[in-house]
Amino acid sequence: TLCSPAFAGRGYVNEGSQKAAQFIATEFQKIGLQPLQKNYFQDFKFPVQTFPGVCDFIIGADTLKPGLDYLVDPGSASISQAQTYDLVYCNVATLYRSVNAFKPCPTNRMLVVQTSGFGGDTNKVMRVRLQELQKFAAVLELTTQKLTWSVSQTALPYPAFTAVAHKFANRPAQARLQLETKYITAYPAQNVLGYFPAAQKAKKKPYIVVSAHYDHLGQMGQNTYFPGANDNASGVGMLLYMAQELSLKRDPNFNYVFIAFAGEEAGLLGSKYFVEHPLFALKQIRFLLNTDIMGSGEEGITVVNATLFKPEFERLQELNTEGSYLTQVKSRGPAANSDHYFFTESGVPAFFVYTMGPNKHYHDIEDKSEELSFAAFEPLSKLLLRFLRSF
Repeated sequence: TLCSPAFAGRGYVNEGSQKAAQFIATEFQKIGLQPLQKNYFQDFKFPVQTFPGVCDFIIGADTLKPGLDYLVDPGSASISQAQTYDLVYCNVATLYRSVNAFKPCPTNRMLVVQTSGFGGDTNKVMRVRLQELQKFAAVLELTTQKLTWSVSQTALPYPAFTAVAHKFANRPAQARLQLETKYITAYPAQNVLGYFPAAQKAKKKPYIVVSAHYDHLGQMGQNTYFPGANDNASGVGMLLYMAQELSLKRDPNFNYVFIAFAGEEAGLLGSKYFVEHPLFALKQIRFLLNTDIMGSGEEGITVVNATLFKPEFERLQELNTEGSYLTQVKSRGPAANSDHYFFTESGVPAFFVYTMGPNKHYHDIEDKSEELSFAAFEPLSKLLLRFLRSF
């Protein structure tokens, strides 16, 4: 449901993220979770560049397919009226030295830069030069890598696109483009929170926290959306399932809090906001478990922060061995790659768990529910529930 078109990629066009937040709050209520405040929401705001309308990229008679043939740079400026650009293919050797040879750039020209297919150092330099060009010209990046989108909190001064290199193998001289953007300086977002209170003197009792981000990338124009099934509708599914199970059996000496974070894809913004504006003392959190990318598991799971919290990781491994749940419970060190990060930085013991398997759809338009195997979902849920109940 969360990755269906009705939720518009849970992003910043057509109220995608707000619809998802309301849906999750309704699920919390059904499960029996209580709000921590007057309702289930913790409101905050942040700036974001959005793409609510037309998104056209045409070469001659070929209309390129958004998400498959090209992506708009997440910070791209608009092209309010359809415009034909002369494509100028930057010489690699010249560009490697500096961007000075391409200044100034007429507004009807688009500088084309290949950023992949060279040696590692050259690839890195081309990416740096691309960012330098974006400050004074419309640019088109050609890549042989998988197209992967993201979210930007800032807007570029000029239009910018990324396209698959083979579409430009014949070096077309022109492209016709149109793009509608809207920069929102204070997008209204919501963390969604619910909890099961401890049996007595709940405010003084320790907390177990389960978290997952519900936001994704949203829409790129009105006809292309990023479903975000694995990242992270699957993690929200795991969070809701564990809440359901813990409603039936849990330790009465703990408060169990469930948080669905907004703004993760824009820079871990929801979890950062909560850590800066906590609704209970962070020092009372005995452990936080963050679930993200729960849709496979054929190759087991990876546990971020395993090296920081060795006793808890060893316990998780022992439980897995006892129950023969997963093929592998892999250790990984700390990383700023999901919503556990700011909690860890504030002294909260936390794991970020994600599944591993053959599904490599990530930040693309093919991250759909039908692409997920959920190979380890049931055994993993049993393992994680045993872990949470072991404190």
